[in-house]
Amino acid sequence: MSITLKMAQEQVDQWIKTKGVRYFNELTNMAMLTEEVGEVARVIARQYGEQSEKESDKDKDLGDELADVLWVLICLANQTGIDLTLAFQKNLEKKNTRDINRHGQNPKLS
Repeated sequence: MSITLKMAQEQVDQWIKTKGVRYFNELTNMAMLTEEVGEVARVIARQYGEQSEKESDKDKDLGDELADVLWVLICLANQTGIDLTLAFQKNLEKKNTRDINRHGQNPKLS
């Protein structure tokens, strides 16, 4: 089953309201987002980078860690009134105008 950003926002909101009691405040969620991004970085550094894995890292799943980042990001969007579908569409439009040729002309990417 496919899920849209709107559906994800609705599902997170429903879960928070029925099982999570309430949203953490925005500053707490920002700190949690930073923590979750750090966990993604740890997995990538060990699975794709040069750092060796510790025994405690062996069961870490990049997909699960990315989903944790998405969850907190959706929480922040919900509690600040951001429609992620609209925000993403506007961001893509910006990239298609402002950055349309930028990366193709970057000699570092050749």
